[in-house]
Amino acid sequence: MDFEKRLQHAINKGRAAKNEEMQQAVGKKMSEEEFRNLHLKYRLELTDHIDGCLKKLADHFPGFQFKTLMEEEGWGSRITRDDVSLGAGKKAQSLYTRLEMVVRPFTETHIIELVAKATIRNKETFNRSHYQFVAEADMDSFKDLVDLWVLEFAEQFSFQA
Repeated sequence: MDFEKRLQHAINKGRAAKNEEMQQAVGKKMSEEEFRNLHLKYRLELTDHIDGCLKKLADHFPGFQFKTLMEEEGWGSRITRDDVSLGAGKKAQSLYTRLEMVVRPFTETHIIELVAKATIRNKETFNRSHYQFVAEADMDSFKDLVDLWVLEFAEQFSFQA
């Protein structure tokens, strides 16, 4: 065998070992129902964390209204606020602010997806999503991301308000 073939063989052998290790980490090949149940568990855990974060945020800024979401698009929470801007010599302007975070429903792609939308004073500040495969999902990283996005919204809102 020449070097190129041996190199390719070593690479393939390493990849095969990695794939076997990943399958053992998952335990066994998960059935569709097991994926669905794991997704549900993660979705409940994340929505509880989202609820807590958005309620705390609403407590720090009077005027926000909190709503738990259980809709076709996903489960999560939303805070909204309507303000009126009265400029000198201008018409009154309605200003809309919201932060919405939802976990999308289970799909055949076997991912858990977090979606966040933020608008401050009629201007979209972010529209983001993050996903991981259900079998490999790390809930701590999702919770850290929720915290980060809520803190970013709080900083931007307090600056613009």
